[in-house]
Parts: sequence; structure tokens; C-alpha cells
Amino acid sequence: MLMQIDWDWETGSRKLMDISQWQNRFNWVEEPYVSPDGEKIAAIVNLAEGEFNVCVNDETWETAFDKIWNLRFAPDGRLTAIVSEMGEWTVAVDGIAWDNKFGYVWDLMFSPDGKNIAVAVQQDMAYGMALNNVVWQETFLNMTHPTISPDGTRTAAAVQVAKFGEGEIHKFQQGVFSAALDGKTWDTQFVNVWKMAISPDGQKTAAEVRLNLYDYTIAVNGKPWEQTFGCVWEPVFHPRNGAVIAPVRTNGKWFLAQDGQIIWDRKFVQLWHPMVSQNSNKLAAIVAPKYGKWTVAVDGRPWSVSFGDLLTDTVFSPDGNRVAAVAKEDKKWLIVVDGAVWKNTFDMAWQPVFSPHNNDVAVKIERNGKFSIALNDRLWDQECDAIWDPVFSPEGDKILLRTIQAGIYTRRVLSLNDILR
Repeated sequence: MLMQIDWDWETGSRKLMDISQWQNRFNWVEEPYVSPDGEKIAAIVNLAEGEFNVCVNDETWETAFDKIWNLRFAPDGRLTAIVSEMGEWTVAVDGIAWDNKFGYVWDLMFSPDGKNIAVAVQQDMAYGMALNNVVWQETFLNMTHPTISPDGTRTAAAVQVAKFGEGEIHKFQQGVFSAALDGKTWDTQFVNVWKMAISPDGQKTAAEVRLNLYDYTIAVNGKPWEQTFGCVWEPVFHPRNGAVIAPVRTNGKWFLAQDGQIIWDRKFVQLWHPMVSQNSNKLAAIVAPKYGKWTVAVDGRPWSVSFGDLLTDTVFSPDGNRVAAVAKEDKKWLIVVDGAVWKNTFDMAWQPVFSPHNNDVAVKIERNGKFSIALNDRLWDQECDAIWDPVFSPEGDKILLRTIQAGIYTRRVLSLNDILR
């Protein structure tokens, strides 16, 4: 959760940086990123062949690296990247590299407050994870679907725990995959293990598993549900009661199940991406009531409107009473809030953002190659070369906009009326 109270919320604009000048200082400049509070802008820059650095508000890190990628600001404002030194990869935080080095590093992940940083790592063809520069003691032959716990203190992944050759189908069918939490595997093995979740208290892991060539289910701490299905999707933990929720397919249709039991009285052609509201009172998912028609179902009840191309980026309001999503229909992107479609259409749109008091919805949008913000279906009157997701003030009466226009990075705090007028 972003610590917005200490940010500068005084209304006005500040031109912080002319990043177009960076092109004159460096061989090339990669995509810029901005800090959550808008006070910093950074980009990977090339100094010479095989020599890269990061430029932050016109200053470079003290140390250059062989290669840098996946530059990101953590939620707490620290600037992180995956870097290569002397052919070994690691994580750098504000320019300081971790002590541990690896053959490769990927999937940079943060806790919601940004204090914990995790990555998947490979060294000498052995796979594991590292959290805050601490590496799993156990490594594995293969690893997929790395994840971090909701509080950021634990990591998990699907891992291969036994060798098998390309022709050893019998070994594969006996089960050679499991899940590892902080490097400790389940006692059970499965034909396949896929996407997983860690419980809010960090004591449980749940994952999609394949029991044999035909049966799928969800396993929790290695124990599969008693019920099996034709297919399952990624599970989620209910934050209040610890139950495991997952989409499941049976008799050719998709249902929502909790701890193995069907909980919604409706069936769908497709159902995925379930989510629980912040107050834990409501449950929503992306569903297809008919083939090729996508919408949102809240507590099992689908919206009356549906879309033929795509529906994605669903989000609950803070109080859990509202849901917004991005949809695509006839090559145009749409914003849908509580089943009502905004009149404006876009060439691209990103995940909607609710205000703290749930009344307002802001979205980053693109039209004709330019970027802007839409608020409650009203367009901001500025077009930008780049813009980042809007951020509401804690009181919900202002909005932070981080923009680039003609090479100038500007931090703006506007009242909602400045956009809605």
C-alpha cells in the first residue's frame, strides 16, 4: 500500500526534468520510469559498449554494470533493477548490488509496502528464489510460477523434485513436481504443479495440480481436494477465513469452488481471475456466460453487459461495493464500472483506479498515439507523450498526475474539478 500521507499534495505543477537532454549525454536512453510519489524519474542509459547505468533525476548511480534490465520503483520508492556484473546477475537497489550473484535472475517481485524484494534465480542450472538477498537453501532441477506472500515475507514456486528423461513417460506419470515454500517442498508429488498462492498468514500454499493424465484439482499444503475436475485455474486464499477459492471445470462448464465445493449456483463457458474485495465481503470473477462473450460476475451474478473481444483488469473499490474493468469491443477499449459502459472509447486503456471514498474512477488512456487521463468518463484536456497511472490523494479530492510532454517530465497535483470542469 502506497504511503501517500507524507507526499506533497499541494495543488500545482512542477517541471522536474528535461529528459530529452539525456539523449545528448548517453549513447541511448531506455524507457523511463517514475517513482510512486512522482518526485523521481529514472531510465537505463548506455555509457559505452557493455557499460550501462541508471540516470535518476539527472544523476547516475555510482556503479556501472555490464547490463541492466527490469528497472522498477518499489512501492516504497526505492529504485531497483536486475543487473549483470562480470557475467553474473543479481539485484541492485538504489545502485547497490546484492552480495549474492547468480547465473540468471528474473521475476522481480515486491511486497505491497515495498520493503521486501524477491526474485527467481538460477545458478549452475539449479533453481530457487531469493528474498532480500537471502537465497533458498534448497535448489531444484526446474522451477516455474514464483510468487511472494501477501505480506512479502515468504516465497514459493512450483518445482521439479525428481529427474526423468525425455522417454521416461512412466516417471513423469508417477509425479515429479511439487511446490516449495521458502525452499521446503510438499511431501507429495504430482504430474504437474502450476500457479499458486500463499495464505495471508504465510502458513499455507495452494496450487493447481494434475493428478494423472486426466484429473486436475487444487492442493493445499500438498493435500489435494477430494474432488477432481477436468481443469482448474489459479487458486486464491480468502483473506478472512483462509478458504481456498478456484475456478474449476466439470461436465464441460466452469464453476467457482471453495475448498472443493461449488459455491456459485451458475455455470459458465469460462471463469477465471477470481478476486475477493478488500473488506472480504464480496467475490468477483471474469466470466463468459456464452461462448465469446465476456463480463464480470459479482457473487455469482453476471453483469447484463458483455463484450466480444476481451475483458480484463478488474478491480474492486476500497469498500468492496463497486467493480471496474477494462473491456475491448470492435478494436476499441472501453471502461466498465458496475456494469455501465463509459461513453468515451480509447485506443488503449489501463486498469481503473478508485478514489479512497469509492465515488470516483480514474484511468490512464491512449488516443491517436497520445496519452491522458479519464475521470468519471470525462477527459483531461492535456495530451501527453507519456503518462503514468493516476493516484488519488488520501482524502480523495485531488489527483497526482505524472506526465512527459515535449521531453519535460512534470509532476502535477490537480483537484478533481480541474479535470471535470
